Amino acid sequence: MNILVIGGGGREHAIIRALRKNPQVETVWALPGNGGIARDAICVNIGAKDIEGIVSFASSHPVDYAVVAPDDPLALGCVDALEAAGIPCFGPRKNAAVIEGSKVFAKDLMKKYGIPTAAYQVFDDPAAALRYLETSPLPAVVKADGLALGKGVLICPTREEAFAAVRAIMEDKQFGDSGNRIVIEEFLQGPEVSVLSFTDGETVVPMVSSMDHKRAGDGDTGLNTGGMGTVAPNPCYTPEVAARCMEEIFLPTIRAMKAEGRPFRGCLYFGLMITSAGPKVIEYNCRFGDPETQVVLPLLESDLLTVMQAVSSGRLAETEVRFSNRHACCVVLASRGYPEHYEKGFEITVPPEVWPHTYVAGAAEKDGKLLTSGGRVLGVTAVADSLEEAVREAYALAEKVTFENKYLRHDIGQRAMAFR
Repeated sequence: MNILVIGGGGREHAIIRALRKNPQVETVWALPGNGGIARDAICVNIGAKDIEGIVSFASSHPVDYAVVAPDDPLALGCVDALEAAGIPCFGPRKNAAVIEGSKVFAKDLMKKYGIPTAAYQVFDDPAAALRYLETSPLPAVVKADGLALGKGVLICPTREEAFAAVRAIMEDKQFGDSGNRIVIEEFLQGPEVSVLSFTDGETVVPMVSSMDHKRAGDGDTGLNTGGMGTVAPNPCYTPEVAARCMEEIFLPTIRAMKAEGRPFRGCLYFGLMITSAGPKVIEYNCRFGDPETQVVLPLLESDLLTVMQAVSSGRLAETEVRFSNRHACCVVLASRGYPEHYEKGFEITVPPEVWPHTYVAGAAEKDGKLLTSGGRVLGVTAVADSLEEAVREAYALAEKVTFENKYLRHDIGQRAMAFR
């Protein structure tokens, strides 16, 4: 089989590595891919948001199956366009991807169907939002309605910070048109859990839970990033919590989307907060998370392509999805200064023994050399029998990767180990 994977980050690298375990997979094209992915797939310089270019490429090459991984092309209808061209796809159609594409839609869906989430208000007028914040509870959580590269959520401990967040999103257009509407919601407390799930619109099969580390600095300090590391499974996600999530959140969400005429087929990501009142939804994503994918897929024992095809064809209920009971830790190596200003173009050295554990996010290939080209450069993942061992091995691997301006957190997994 010949596979087309849309996207060019660490998540896509992990998906490609997992797909390649199937002996039937011959050619994998990545659009656009990156310098690291180019060592495991054929990269084609077509952007993930260039829907017309993607369909043109797929129609002129022997593509048997496509995986649309990032949020932007999903929200733009890439799956719809590829399916219209006769190419089967993994990923939700545009009318289902709105569950991530619009936070207002997601919050209203949860309210309508009684799915537990934080109390909220929606605003399309900055003056009205500012008036509301004059007396609202603190901390306040201010969210841009649309996609914002995972950075459109601002937690504001003080009223001044909340005012500034509204102005930055709605008036200064920090996230462009994504900030035309905002959601202001109550601040939930408790441990966070990420649960990716396979669903064909009827059946939902949760993957191994994980714990992301969003802040740039040790001790969860500094700015929010796209993710500085992950561990799986998340010890906060006990069997009791998992059972509640299935009955109160996962199945109700899938049924709600079907009832709305928006059946969701693909990977639905549940961002959860385990509060004193039980699990609640912080956010939905319409795709695999990054870097959660880099710890979840290495624990998948079933064949990924088989599972994806079952999702596409509505046969998930009759397909085995099995995960290892081991532990995984991913440490992200970033460019110093990320997520703000950073230099790039530095040569990356990855020893041969580390390469199989490496998922490249932001690197370009030039004259046979791998050069940094993004804020998050790569992640290294270790799998072991215990969380402590996985963390130790991941950091040992990370030490062997070198590039100028290298930056990483030193406490990935510590929160999870302390919880236990």
